[in-house]
Amino acid sequence: MQFPDDDNGKMLAAMAEAGIDLTKALDVDFFLVFDDQRDAESALEELANSDLDGELELNLNDELGKWEIIACINMVPDYDDLVEQETMLNEFAAEFGGMTDGWGVMQHQEGDDEFMDDDDHGHVHDEHCQH
Repeated sequence: MQFPDDDNGKMLAAMAEAGIDLTKALDVDFFLVFDDQRDAESALEELANSDLDGELELNLNDELGKWEIIACINMVPDYDDLVEQETMLNEFAAEFGGMTDGWGVMQHQEGDDEFMDDDDHGHVHDEHCQH
């Protein structure tokens, strides 16, 4: 499968290489970031009352030092649909002084058990592991 040579295309190519079926709907997390908590809360309220079909979460991202809305949308990760959704969310966030900060997919999704190693259970080991 060929993808455009941009960040979205590279992400989709990496997902396909990892064995993720890109023809099935996945929970895609879109990240919207705001400097101001009130702006983020106003945007969250507006999104919650919109026709956006997804779960919403608001966090303070310590790493970025910004407020972050995660909009989790169940969708087939088609390149054009992802770009369209990200563009729409970026325009929406801009109305509240924010912007989008990419998207991602959790490593383990329902139905992808065949890609799991029985011993690993989706855990990424690093130097901090105690086992």
